[in-house]
Amino acid sequence: MISRRYCHTGLRCLAIFLVSFSTYTVLAQGNNQISDDPLIQILIRKGVLDDHDSKALTSLGSDAKRSALLKLLCDKGVISSTDYKELTASPVDHPPVPRIPSPSLTTAVPQRDQALVIGDRAKLIPAVAPIRTLQVEPVAQNGVIPDIKLGSGAKLKLYGMVKATLIHDTSSPYGADMPMPAFIGPTFDPGITGGREFHAKARFARLGTNFEWPAGERTSITGKLEFDFEGNFTRALNRNISTVRSSQPSIRLAYGRIDHRFDQSNSAFALFGQDWTPFGSSTLPSLFETTGVGLGFGTLYERAPQFRFGVGHRTASSREFYFQPELAFVMPAFGNDPKLVDNQLGYGERQGADSSRPELQARFVTQWQFDRAPGVAPAQLIFSGVQGRRSALVRYKDVPSTHQAAFPNGAEVGSDRYGWTAELQLPTRFVTVLAKYWNGADLRFYFVGSLFSNFNDATIFDSGTPITEAPSNDGASTVLFGLRNGVPAVAPQRPIRSQGGFINLGFPLSRVFDADPSGRNAGWLMYLHYAYDAAKPSDVRRVGNERQKNDLGALTLCYRLSNWITFTLEESYYRTRAVGDPTGQKPYPLYRGYPAREWHDLRSEVGPTFSF
Repeated sequence: MISRRYCHTGLRCLAIFLVSFSTYTVLAQGNNQISDDPLIQILIRKGVLDDHDSKALTSLGSDAKRSALLKLLCDKGVISSTDYKELTASPVDHPPVPRIPSPSLTTAVPQRDQALVIGDRAKLIPAVAPIRTLQVEPVAQNGVIPDIKLGSGAKLKLYGMVKATLIHDTSSPYGADMPMPAFIGPTFDPGITGGREFHAKARFARLGTNFEWPAGERTSITGKLEFDFEGNFTRALNRNISTVRSSQPSIRLAYGRIDHRFDQSNSAFALFGQDWTPFGSSTLPSLFETTGVGLGFGTLYERAPQFRFGVGHRTASSREFYFQPELAFVMPAFGNDPKLVDNQLGYGERQGADSSRPELQARFVTQWQFDRAPGVAPAQLIFSGVQGRRSALVRYKDVPSTHQAAFPNGAEVGSDRYGWTAELQLPTRFVTVLAKYWNGADLRFYFVGSLFSNFNDATIFDSGTPITEAPSNDGASTVLFGLRNGVPAVAPQRPIRSQGGFINLGFPLSRVFDADPSGRNAGWLMYLHYAYDAAKPSDVRRVGNERQKNDLGALTLCYRLSNWITFTLEESYYRTRAVGDPTGQKPYPLYRGYPAREWHDLRSEVGPTFSF
């Protein structure tokens, strides 16, 4: 897969080469009419240069034209100040080694960097590039190098990967091939073995395509369609006895995007479809386990249908600062668990939709070149936020008979979701630091908050009066009815508050130890990861003496055999702690038949990843 950022930098490097080649030709032929050069005419047509620039260049002597043209392109942001310095200090026929940009990736699989190659020369082992699921900077025009061209003029670029792993868990109580927090429901206790399990897994397989359609000179129209096989097992007569090998494909990403450049410094975009959410999904850790990617253990991310809009501004500073605020209208999903699968399929997680309003999300990205060494991606500082609401509806026939007179049309109760994140991506030549802190309420849909959503606050009812229950329309919630000051009332539902985050360190071992970029030891990487996820204890006690804190530590060692094959070993430690009851009235949940305050799982996963 060729990312948009790689395409953008590829076009920039192509411009550098064309400038150098054009200037070389002018010097060789003694032609002083540089405005007649085809490259200058192309740059004028594309709005990079204007007639004033052309006349200014024509008035110069031949020795000064190349430097003046390069300075113009640097001032307009076509090439960076670092590129300008390298070009003015290097021979024309030997272009410098470019920096690797930060790719706009659409996968949570750790990206294996490779040596920068100019012609047949491998010159540098790059630093670790952060995983960036959301794009920064507009899509370059004609940025897709197609595998397929359609008659309509559309271009398609295919990409994907196949990953096979062997997994051993010292405790996997739910029988799943991905780790989850402990103490979820009455089925948690696995029995005498503690849930030791072995899995072989191939459903990581992923396939996608990037699209590009013809557009105007300053406008780019692109899109993406991506799916994997992480869906449910097929249920059919010829599959019932072999479901473990027959997982179904499921959509990951499907969107179209329009980018427009107003000038070299300002741009805007609009995206329509399913993409990573601007709230919390900008920064992901480099973990080998990508089914959950730290689900319930502090990562925070999601993909959802959305309409997203943003603007970008680039400064002319030497650090190449770029600012991008975004606003999105997102499907308000809360991940509630209906009791029947057909309800889930039929209602599509109704409680968010029943609020009759979109979820609002926003993020602000600042990007700059922190470490200007070759092969180092730009740094990013990101803030994001979310605000949404859910509604649990109760039909009149489901209202307890003692309260039906007070609720002749049924009842409604709901709660709000809110949250914010601060995220840092800091690549340097010898270590890449990824860090995220999040805080909010009802963040179960984003795989954090110890996977809690909300609770019924029955403390509002009159003491000693009866409390009755009723199911919500989708069967996902229990609504409480009682008396408040002698009047029939519904218990409010309140979101469970939580906070957490992670830090992930990536070390390009081959670069650190100065390996030969073209040798067999050029592909070694190592990641260290720690994540933390904690729900507010007072809120958790309202739902029972259950899980409250989850943390995760992992070491990931990667060896890139070639551009297409990477072998990875990951050793990780997952832990969950119950909240505890100061009164001693509620016992700890059972594990191996005994009350347990803490659970842990030592997980080993190893295997190759084949990418294309």
